[in-house]
Amino acid sequence: MLDNSKYQKLIQYLKNLQRVAVAFSGGVDSVFLLKSAKEALGNRVLAVTVVSPYIPKWEIAEAKAITTTMNVEHIFIEVPVIEEIRFNPKDRCYLCKKNIFLMIKEVAKSRNIDYVLDGTNADDTKDYRPGMRALKELNIKSPLLENGFTKEEIRGFSRNLALETWDKPAYACLLSRIPYEQEINIEELERIEKSEVFLMNIGFKGVRVRSHSNLARIELRKADIPRFFNEDLMEKVSKELKSYGYRYVTLDIEGYKMGSLN
Repeated sequence: MLDNSKYQKLIQYLKNLQRVAVAFSGGVDSVFLLKSAKEALGNRVLAVTVVSPYIPKWEIAEAKAITTTMNVEHIFIEVPVIEEIRFNPKDRCYLCKKNIFLMIKEVAKSRNIDYVLDGTNADDTKDYRPGMRALKELNIKSPLLENGFTKEEIRGFSRNLALETWDKPAYACLLSRIPYEQEINIEELERIEKSEVFLMNIGFKGVRVRSHSNLARIELRKADIPRFFNEDLMEKVSKELKSYGYRYVTLDIEGYKMGSLN
């Protein structure tokens, strides 16, 4: 049972900020946050989306479509793979988040916006998320976390608000598909993205393709694993992913695990 007073408390919290820039990925959390900010502040909301080699193009397209529907001003900032993360260090997420949010803060400053928001929620504190340290250092506000919203509640309120993302699977940037201490190159990011898009297009949602040099390790939701064990389908998947440059294609029989390369 959803507590509507909790949502109204969030709306009041956002009203008190007066003008905000929302770091907008198009995921479940940021869509709910943007929708709430739009309700609270009207046109005093700016959505800012990162465009980078490690962000899937389909996510950028979805984000753009959502802000168009919401009638929210939306800008995109180009972010390269910075030198500090070129070899995918263990604190990659911290370094990357700090770089990105410094850029978003500059955009906000240029628009006379005092507050930058992100969609971190209460459940995010249970996982290994070094990027949260960068948010604290830069005084980024996380309204969903500060108001105690869990992922389940966010999905529930999103459904009530008729947001199409209410049941969208969780995604993360493509760098999370590559083992730590391995050099990042654009070609590998592209083949990871192609592989995941192919698998999504044949019906596997929430999929991950973990890239281990010339080996692709597919993680599916456990409910989808039985369907994968079809000889024709496995051959089709193997052939397709090998056409992107992988030599070996495997299925992780334990299924999708958040942060399995942590």
